[in-house]
Amino acid sequence: MSYRLIQVDKLTPQIGAEIRGVDLREPLRADQLAEVRRALVENLVIFFRDQDISVEQHKQFAAGFGELFRHPASTPVAGHPELIRIHADADSKKVAGEVWHTDTSCEAAPPMGSILHLHTLPPVGGDTLFASMYAAYEGLSSTLKQTLENLTARHSGGAAYRGYYADAAGREYPEADHPVICVHPESGRRLLFVNAFYTTRINGLSPAESDQLLAFLFRHIETPEFQCRFRWRKHSIAFWDNRCTQHRAIWDYHPQVRSGYRIQVQGHPATAARPAAV
Repeated sequence: MSYRLIQVDKLTPQIGAEIRGVDLREPLRADQLAEVRRALVENLVIFFRDQDISVEQHKQFAAGFGELFRHPASTPVAGHPELIRIHADADSKKVAGEVWHTDTSCEAAPPMGSILHLHTLPPVGGDTLFASMYAAYEGLSSTLKQTLENLTARHSGGAAYRGYYADAAGREYPEADHPVICVHPESGRRLLFVNAFYTTRINGLSPAESDQLLAFLFRHIETPEFQCRFRWRKHSIAFWDNRCTQHRAIWDYHPQVRSGYRIQVQGHPATAARPAAV
């Protein structure tokens, strides 16, 4: 179906689209929100340009898609517990998102989506890569698909966050088991749901089997044909469907500054795909 209220310009056949015709400084009507949501589900990640929004406007836009999510490890912005500052400068030793990942998949109910607004950019560099986990699933052999549909994997917050965030003594981080092959709750499409940042093992396999299979899947996810690459400009916004994508931030701009804020929308537990008919 065509869109009546927004313009949707696809970036690649698999993933990504730029959205025009909305001003996120103003509350969106229900019919506008519905079209933006449809664009997100159809394109997996959507981008907005020239959106000089405040923190409150950022939160207002995100709240149109559900309850706001609180990250289990990062330090929130004072007065805004749902808001995370994304910042790198000359003093940074590491940056968030350098490894391909699905946001916070260590939660029993990972976020359904993330909305990142960057207000300060380096002169060049700092792009973000996004990959379709539908395409990753579809690129597997039928034999491997059938095998993976019977498996679950452990996603560990401790393995991911230690060394990234300041650790309080004895701090407990979330862990969760999710199906390796999930079905998207809105599109109904199958997708691959393991990632290199959080997934530590495939349950029911020996350590050697799990390590080898995960290593193959992590390489497979990086296939260029599954991806789009977004070049940021000042006051750009990226809104990705965390249920069916992975992303990776490119840190090629040190010592320049890249800064903004991210909000996540609460999701639901991942749903296992029923075995496909043979």
